[in-house]
Amino acid sequence: MLAYLPRPPADTSRYGTFPQKPDLPAAPGALGEDGGQQAAATTAKRSAPMPNYPSAPRHSGFVPGEPSLLPSRGSLTTQQHRGHPSWCPPPAPQEAGARFYPLHALSVANIPNSSHGKTSARSSTIPAPEGLQSRRCKLLEEDSPMAQASKRQRQRYVTKVGKCQVNLGNIQDKKRFLSDIFTTIVDLKYRWFLFVFMMCYVITWVVFGFIYFFDAWVRGDVGHQGDPEWRACIENVDGFVSALLLSVESQRTIGYGTRMVTANCAEGVILLIAQSIVGSMIDAMMVGCMFVKISRPKKRAQTLIFSKNCVISRRDEKLCLMFRVGDLRESHMVDAKIRAKLIKSRQTAEGEFIPLEQSELNLGYDTGEDRLFLVEPQIICHVINRHSPFWDMSAESLRREQFEIIIILEGIVEATGNRCLAAGMTCQARTSYTEDEILWGYRFEPCMSLEKGAFQVDYSRFEMTFEVQTPAASAKELHELKELEQQEHSTLSLYWDHLLQPCALPGP
Repeated sequence: MLAYLPRPPADTSRYGTFPQKPDLPAAPGALGEDGGQQAAATTAKRSAPMPNYPSAPRHSGFVPGEPSLLPSRGSLTTQQHRGHPSWCPPPAPQEAGARFYPLHALSVANIPNSSHGKTSARSSTIPAPEGLQSRRCKLLEEDSPMAQASKRQRQRYVTKVGKCQVNLGNIQDKKRFLSDIFTTIVDLKYRWFLFVFMMCYVITWVVFGFIYFFDAWVRGDVGHQGDPEWRACIENVDGFVSALLLSVESQRTIGYGTRMVTANCAEGVILLIAQSIVGSMIDAMMVGCMFVKISRPKKRAQTLIFSKNCVISRRDEKLCLMFRVGDLRESHMVDAKIRAKLIKSRQTAEGEFIPLEQSELNLGYDTGEDRLFLVEPQIICHVINRHSPFWDMSAESLRREQFEIIIILEGIVEATGNRCLAAGMTCQARTSYTEDEILWGYRFEPCMSLEKGAFQVDYSRFEMTFEVQTPAASAKELHELKELEQQEHSTLSLYWDHLLQPCALPGP
């Protein structure tokens, strides 16, 4: 439970969990005439609360339809050193005339960074994209001793293979398990299941063998072995071992013909009928449990795979969290549905602590996108909007969060040649993603191609991702920036329309 609490900061800085790099004085050539303005803006930036997105864009850099993410010159020094550890290299300078990539990510893997040897004094203040710099620093942080210790202490709610890490204890009313004995036996591990399977038969054989021996001993059949004039109830039973063999032969319908129950006594006939009924009940129950144990839909879930990591990038100008699912079998799932849960502890406004609170992540329930036709690998998308719990999360705040995303894929196993074996059984596959397994600014590589008139799926590329240009700000901040630019654009349009409007001539 403590693993899902927010991570406390490691130092007095409230912007990260790593020591911060001190601000270095800028070079005299890089300051130029704007040196005084940069120092004043940097001082004001430090005193104000740190935003996760850069300042409002200038009118000269406004591009319609693309929200600007270029930071102001005054806030460069603060953004360069506050969001990254001391061992992260400074961003490479770019030319002032260099064109930045648009907000929407390019669908090309390994986008090269264009840089030139010489830059002007003013262009040295323009940093590299913040997303690329933060991802470069994240790789260095993962190798640090603090990150390795945090991963070792991390307790998952659900493992990657779908096993729930929850142990139930102090159950007082355990007789409820006996009321559902069939499910209890099926849920046993294989070693205990085989032990129960064998003991059910062995115990009944021993119990009825003892009863046979006791009946033969009371009636005197044991003492009159070989007497042709003695009318025995149970023939050829001279000890417990021979009575045990009679019990096994009677229940398993072997019948070697030497030991048998005769019609000279009524209790022997009743005993044989009772053993036959009990044996049939044990066969029906144990064989049914064995059949269900072997053909459980849980085994079908082993061929449903999930990507190792989640990715966050832009899709249709919206910030989205995505992961990939696939089915390795040619027999497909019928009516496959997928859903996601966010596991995170929080404290309410009244001071109540809720450990491991579960909240729903919308994977397209309102549009029907959560129902899958799982023939080829599918990329599942969660749009980060104002109803999403990740609305306020940025690339910087993602590293300080503690949560887990549980993915649940359900479907009915498609009927094969034996309809009684597979039809109608519901299968469920699960996996989980922690905050360390979410890649900001990446996409999945395509794994399908058209070959010889059919679509070919290459599962060797199932886990592959490539880096794309993605803003490091949260979806909320991007939405606010877009609204601000739209408002500025509309204001300028009204201003120019007012200036260009011809003056109305006075009437006669």
